[in-house]
Amino acid sequence: MDYQTALASLFLPEGRVDPYPAYDVIRAHSPVFQALDGRWFVTTHALTNRLLREPSLRIADAADYDGFWPDWRRNRGVASIVLSMLQSNPPDHGRVRRAAAATFTARRVAEMRDVITAQAESLIKAMPADADFMSAFAFPLPIGVICALLGVPEADRSWFRQRTADLTVVLEPISTEEEMRLADVAGRELEAYFVDLIEERRRAPQEDLTSALVAVHDDTDGVGLTGEELLANLVLLLVAGFETTTNLLGTGIKLLLEHPEQADRLRADPQLAPAFVEEILRYDSPVQLTGRLTTVELELGDGLRLPGGADVTMLLGAANRDPARYPDPHRFDPDRPNIQPVSFGGGAHYCLGAPLARLEAQVAFPLLLAMLPRLSLAGPAERRDRLVLRGYATLPVTTG
Repeated sequence: MDYQTALASLFLPEGRVDPYPAYDVIRAHSPVFQALDGRWFVTTHALTNRLLREPSLRIADAADYDGFWPDWRRNRGVASIVLSMLQSNPPDHGRVRRAAAATFTARRVAEMRDVITAQAESLIKAMPADADFMSAFAFPLPIGVICALLGVPEADRSWFRQRTADLTVVLEPISTEEEMRLADVAGRELEAYFVDLIEERRRAPQEDLTSALVAVHDDTDGVGLTGEELLANLVLLLVAGFETTTNLLGTGIKLLLEHPEQADRLRADPQLAPAFVEEILRYDSPVQLTGRLTTVELELGDGLRLPGGADVTMLLGAANRDPARYPDPHRFDPDRPNIQPVSFGGGAHYCLGAPLARLEAQVAFPLLLAMLPRLSLAGPAERRDRLVLRGYATLPVTTG
């Protein structure tokens, strides 16, 4: 398979099931190259790690969308992502991120450990003998955690699952007309939900993230956080707060059950959980790629360069299995030294929720293995047909 065929396979359903052989071919071709459609691709860990932190790179924001898709705001799924901090540049990005980070602190995340533990134990105790792990655990744990942070009532949480699944298609490089229609519907319904929640918190503030962000907006007369940004970032925090963590939990438990000797080690010593989670993130990242735009020409060394104005896609999944950084990269090995996956990005756009996602996984995996010692796979898993957000739609398990 040549590199062009390998690259094209990533945009086909059969290629997305297991993109890693294609990544190997692409990476072997070059650390960075321009595809036939004009886009540039970055394949190695060293370059990806560097470019994620390169201050001259920018992300496609609302002004860029105005240029190539003038009526993008009509699709409220697209608008809820583009108007959020995920797709903003300085100075707006820093201003909005500071508003969220001030309430999404390390202390607040650390204080969630008991909440996460209690929710995980409750879900494990309720898991039937034969279950779909995604529905029984991987979805309800992170949605419960982020909704607790946002102050979303427990009764409303199951309502979010399909709407979030429909909305996140806007993050994919390819989608159908019907998928984009469903993303628009989901965006409108989520926006309507948060408009009501904002008004509730304005009338009666609570000790939650929504109240804190509403206060930033109101106390600064919309300067610290505009009304449009407040709404978009609440939708983003909900969606990003559980979508990737759901994928991390599903991927992780499948890997552990496929490697029973490693599962036994973690069951016996929960203190190994941080290293296990980092290796899961490296081995099969919940986010497989991210994009940037160059503003100046960049010399990358060894005769490699990126021109100014380049549309750059960094293949995070390929970088995480770069043999130059991780010997024998296709082997699941939690004992690897200095595991530093690029799964959460880097630099100014490093994932704000990364510490929370890590904590949820570090709590969940030892609990699952200890409380369900006979937990095992019960049939073939079904992957979601996505390239950017990689995970399972269903994962049959039995508790024995």
